[in-house]
Amino acid sequence: MKLLRGFLWLLGFQLLGHAMVELLALPVSHAMGGLLLLLAWLMVRGRLNENVATASQALIPLLAMLIMPGVVGVFFVIDEFAGHWTAVVVALTAGTFLSVLTTLWLMLRFMPKASADLPEQNS
Repeated sequence: MKLLRGFLWLLGFQLLGHAMVELLALPVSHAMGGLLLLLAWLMVRGRLNENVATASQALIPLLAMLIMPGVVGVFFVIDEFAGHWTAVVVALTAGTFLSVLTTLWLMLRFMPKASADLPEQNS
């Protein structure tokens, strides 16, 4: 039941994001609007909802499949990129670098530190 409730939470935030983007004419995708609302809700709440965590864990193995439609869609508009390859390469390179840097920062911030109090293990 937690999984179903978590998916409903995620779907609710996506629908709220869709409504917010349409009503305010924001220049972001509807899904991104939902993710930003979810992030704001989690920051205000200060902790993760157990149902959302359960649903999120179930989606992680499917991540490549969730990204695939956007990647495939690029092939239908590839002609529109003609003459803009420098910008595309710079955007992809900078985006990848910032993504890796952000992941590293989050990992260092939230992973438990190695304790100096632990006894050394000899093999």
